[in-house]
Amino acid sequence: MTLALIAGAGALPAALAANLLARPFVAAMEGFAPEGLAVDLAFRIERLYPFFNALHDAGVTQVAFAGAVRRPRLDPALFDPATAQIVPRLMHTLAQGDDATLREVIALFEEEGFAVTGAAEIAPALVPGEGLLAGSLTPRDQADAARASAIAEALGRVDVGQGCVVAQGICLATETIAGTDAMLAQVAALPEGLRPPAQAGKGLLYKAPKPLQDRRIDLPTLGPASVAAAAKAGLGGIAWEAGGVICLDQPAMKAAADEAGLFLWARKP
Repeated sequence: MTLALIAGAGALPAALAANLLARPFVAAMEGFAPEGLAVDLAFRIERLYPFFNALHDAGVTQVAFAGAVRRPRLDPALFDPATAQIVPRLMHTLAQGDDATLREVIALFEEEGFAVTGAAEIAPALVPGEGLLAGSLTPRDQADAARASAIAEALGRVDVGQGCVVAQGICLATETIAGTDAMLAQVAALPEGLRPPAQAGKGLLYKAPKPLQDRRIDLPTLGPASVAAAAKAGLGGIAWEAGGVICLDQPAMKAAADEAGLFLWARKP
């Protein structure tokens, strides 16, 4: 079975490819090339069915998605006849939000006969199970994680984001379309009067998949940069749903957390 990695921007596609036994066929949407990974085929949404045909011609039978993309501006002049026929279908799902759009993307690939798999299936080492990876936990940290988990679940059910920051039970920020880095920068810029005293608990970043999302695509991702940003935001650690979050370069994450005095916790759902 030949695997194609439908890659987006960032370091995740290369990390995923490095954890596979054989190099995958790499395809990327124009304008969203991955870091450190050669692309075999670039494609545009306006020519989706020629892209499917190219994958078939390359012997691809299975696909996995990794990396960041934004909704592209579509050029009506570039549509091929087959792709033009599904424009109303695409527009309908785009209007319903990210989860609906991603489910539709999976459906289109499956209708073309491709098996769609997720990162947790093909590279399970990137998705840690339950356990404390660095540092130590206090009862306050555990309570903040429980509170953050409830908030993240509520946000996910309305397709808003996949994370939040909680300190001493107070939600300092929630993730929106701007992403985790923007959320942590917002926390770092909060006036002291809006934050509870750090002596009683610095708080944490929490990440989890949305409750209704298809976990074969768009799992939350953490990496060494996340640790650095959490430290800069004055937090005490990072917690996430065990088995539901991709962790890039875990040794570097652990080293950065130890140096900054942060905990890393894959929390049982």
